[in-house]
Amino acid sequence: MNPLLAQPARGWSIAVAQPFHGWRVAWAGFGVLFIVYGLQFSYGTFEGAISADTGWSPTWLQLAYALYILAYSAVSVWSGQLTDRVGPRRVIATGAVLLAAGYLVLSAAPHLAVVFIGLAVIAPLGMSSSWVPANATVVRWFTQRRGLATGIVGAGGSAGGIVAPPIAAWLVSQFGWRTAVAVMAVVGGVFMAATALLFVRDPESVGQRPDGRPDDPAPDWPGSPIDTEDPASAWTAAQAWRTPVFWLIFGMFALTFVVVFVPFAHGVQYARSLGFSLGWSAGVISSIGVGGLVGRIVTGPLSDRIDRRRAVMLALAVETLSFAGIASADGLPLLYASAVAFGLSYGGSVAVFPALVADYFGRTHAGAIVGRFFATAGSFAAVGPYAAQLLLDATGGYGWTFSFAAVANACALGLAFTLPRPGLLAERTTARQAG
Repeated sequence: MNPLLAQPARGWSIAVAQPFHGWRVAWAGFGVLFIVYGLQFSYGTFEGAISADTGWSPTWLQLAYALYILAYSAVSVWSGQLTDRVGPRRVIATGAVLLAAGYLVLSAAPHLAVVFIGLAVIAPLGMSSSWVPANATVVRWFTQRRGLATGIVGAGGSAGGIVAPPIAAWLVSQFGWRTAVAVMAVVGGVFMAATALLFVRDPESVGQRPDGRPDDPAPDWPGSPIDTEDPASAWTAAQAWRTPVFWLIFGMFALTFVVVFVPFAHGVQYARSLGFSLGWSAGVISSIGVGGLVGRIVTGPLSDRIDRRRAVMLALAVETLSFAGIASADGLPLLYASAVAFGLSYGGSVAVFPALVADYFGRTHAGAIVGRFFATAGSFAAVGPYAAQLLLDATGGYGWTFSFAAVANACALGLAFTLPRPGLLAERTTARQAG
């Protein structure tokens, strides 16, 4: 007789193998990032309507957006730690409520000061509960297919960038910016909270192994990420902070993050300055989203097969060229092509980033370590959109802004060439655990 059939009814849940839950976590991360970045990347569409309706200065609105990015990046150091301590489900569900509340305050703002309260104070608390918790959780579920999994998560942000801005533009044209912001906030908050239910801290907590393996053998290829860790001797955020590798990665992503949101915040206005309608101009953001979706889908799994550092280098090289293309664009064909190339490179580098960090520092404290990176290097992203607005006010054009962005990415590419292989830190960790 089949031994499974001999089990009592109450034992079926134990005897029958459960499907690997890691892919559900990855697609849940896709859903969360779809919502949060769909809202964030729609801000460029909202901004022109807000300024035209209220008379508020675009410079002040860009400052609110810059503070929003700075705040959620900085707070991510705590959301990462909370993810390690209480699990991602509570963190993301709470973030959904706060993100929706912040955008609802923005939608009802009677004065510019209230815009800052909603966008720069409340909404960042919700936004900080998305990227870091989702990625820090998914890297715990995978080692050998970590790049593919983080690529799926990151693809949600790109998909949001494709879908949300045209919807935002249509809602604004039909109902005004206040209704558009409110509708997107409520729908997004409900969907994000529901998606949070799919998150589980790590495979071990439900009796599974990374990548769905029946056991957890030692890695069998050079430079492989750490599969098994003794939590007592695993890399902590404080220990990672003191390594040269941490600061090399920090420098790379600080240089690219400082300009990464400029196309999202100014792409619509830049296209409008070239004489195109709001609908065609919003297509710039959608073009970035299309490129980002492909970049994440391709670069993530590619990085599982080649040295992950090479995948980062390729992404940074393409990003450098894309900014040069945007700077020299005088019509939609080159602007759209450069936007797609930017999306490819930006999407690829961001998808590989949490996997790269986990390759070097392991799974146990992934939330705190990824959160510390995002809170430090990621905070530089707040500078770019506001600095771009100041340069626009001073020069009357975007040429200097996008040229500077190309130079910053070229410098990040130079730092990427100096990274050691992840296996060196893995060997050090193994030696510490053995000792």
